[in-house]
Amino acid sequence: MAARSGGAAKKPAIPQPAWHSVTPAPVVLVSGPESLLAERAIRSIREQMRSADPSLEVSDIDAGQYAPGELLTLASPSLFAEPRLIRVDQVEKCTDAFLEETLAYLAEPADDTVLVLRHGGGVRGKKLLDAIRGGLGSGVEVVCAELKRESDKVDFAAAEFRAAGRKATPGAVRALVSAFSDDLAELAAACRQLVSDTDGDITEAVVDRYYEGRAEVTAFAVADAAIAGRLGESLGLMRHALASGSDPVPMVAAFAMKVRTMAKLAGARGSSNDLAKRFGLQSWQVDRARRDLQGWTDEGLARAIEALATADAQVKGAGRDPVYALERMVGVIASRGSGV
Repeated sequence: MAARSGGAAKKPAIPQPAWHSVTPAPVVLVSGPESLLAERAIRSIREQMRSADPSLEVSDIDAGQYAPGELLTLASPSLFAEPRLIRVDQVEKCTDAFLEETLAYLAEPADDTVLVLRHGGGVRGKKLLDAIRGGLGSGVEVVCAELKRESDKVDFAAAEFRAAGRKATPGAVRALVSAFSDDLAELAAACRQLVSDTDGDITEAVVDRYYEGRAEVTAFAVADAAIAGRLGESLGLMRHALASGSDPVPMVAAFAMKVRTMAKLAGARGSSNDLAKRFGLQSWQVDRARRDLQGWTDEGLARAIEALATADAQVKGAGRDPVYALERMVGVIASRGSGV
């Protein structure tokens, strides 16, 4: 791994607006693997241009199936001089003809035309990307990186509710993120569905009722009860979840996520905001973990982590009775690491 430079990071040669604040430019490079954010950025550009002039002419190009001369034809001045939006998909699979002609186009972009280039990742088309990033074409780049950290997904979901004018509690947002963490599009759809189908504040109880069959939501309810020391309640919730078809694997994962956060913060000093920045969390996650840590010792946390590792292996095939493995894990955690 290359050593980090001691100096300041190099400033991009072109603006890099966020996906939700991009405005039309002669060339807009939309890069990165997160397709939902890319689609929203491109849709926003179209809506802004159409709002400014309803006669907007929209054209689409597949860079992987590019026909020579296609870009120049679509960018040529029209009889009535309507503004034009040319959307290009699959730039990461572009043909040589597309590369050559687009590089030539960047030297003199057409007037009243916005060229949007969607590049999902990879090395194909690097020469074109480097040219745009270097300033050729007077463009901007919208970087749509995958949201990997839980805190980023929490921010995204919270922003969805704010944009809809609805209040959602931190616990409700966390429950949704936990339930739909593998697919940002699913998470966005779940937020929209709750906004559409419910009234008032969106709380954990609302999420639990609405997504009662979603395994991860139920798993966090089990974990919350166990970490709070309520053994009977957590075992009852766990057995009900299993009887309803929940899988043991996401249940162990929910416990692991909460206990890992507790382990990170055990003994850590500082304000909630400072610790959130240090550990890549939200301040409410820090506050929740601190509350959860009450009554726990370092030795108890260590035993809980060992119990989690054992349960994780057993529910994934190393043991013959995953239900017993879960019950044993819940007992250790509900007793704050002292065992059943």
